Amino acid sequence: MKKELIVVGDRVLILPDEGEDRTETGLYLPQGVKEKEKVQSGTVVKTGPGYPIADPTALEIEPWQMPKVENKYFPLQAKEGDYCIFLRNAGIEIEFEGKKYIVVPHSAILVLLRNKILEE
Repeated sequence: MKKELIVVGDRVLILPDEGEDRTETGLYLPQGVKEKEKVQSGTVVKTGPGYPIADPTALEIEPWQMPKVENKYFPLQAKEGDYCIFLRNAGIEIEFEGKKYIVVPHSAILVLLRNKILEE
């Protein structure tokens, strides 16, 4: 059975960079020092569908009727494969199939770096 992570709403799943264990002078840093950093970088693995957009016609139907309109979302700027810098304290760390990920709201991402293929 194959498992899949599904990211909801405006959340982004990030594979964080492994931080350096030592300083430029060769001193080893304890784990607590790396965790106190305010910003971190990593690669976007998955994104949620985006910010939900309210459907004005949903208010016109009676409460017992089922809405016939599917949910609509305003898409996120972050895309799979982007490199990002984000606010670490806004994220939640999870472990899935032996890898550590961080789930952050889209608003916690400060910068995106995207490789574009130049067409000539």
